[in-house]
Amino acid sequence: MTSTGKKHISRCAIAFALDAFGDRWSLLVIRDLLLRGNKTYGEFLDSGEGIATNVLADRLKNLETAGIIKKSKDSNNRRKNIYELTEKGLDLTPVILEIIRWSAHYDPQTSAARETLQRIENDRDGLIEDLRSGVSTG
Repeated sequence: MTSTGKKHISRCAIAFALDAFGDRWSLLVIRDLLLRGNKTYGEFLDSGEGIATNVLADRLKNLETAGIIKKSKDSNNRRKNIYELTEKGLDLTPVILEIIRWSAHYDPQTSAARETLQRIENDRDGLIEDLRSGVSTG
């Protein structure tokens, strides 16, 4: 069994990663937590990607099971959940930045900010540190 609770068929590192976080919606949730500061179900729904509510609920559950995010109750509204990246989730920061870099290189319509791309190219470690320190791991 993997950390995602799924039976792992191969011992391939790529397959393991894809099982944990490798679909479109999971990566966009991670992006929203890391780069946009989104922390609630409603904020993920409003991110502009058009995710269905049942898909979002499923991806949040899968990412939590995989240990990539954690869920806690909002101290101001006990009916609302707050989602945060765990240390395991924060370790995906370089992966997310490389996806941004790759997309900007091959897709002229990618909307990555020029400053972000420059930091990825010129100060990758500093950007990673800034992103990790800007995200609370509770």
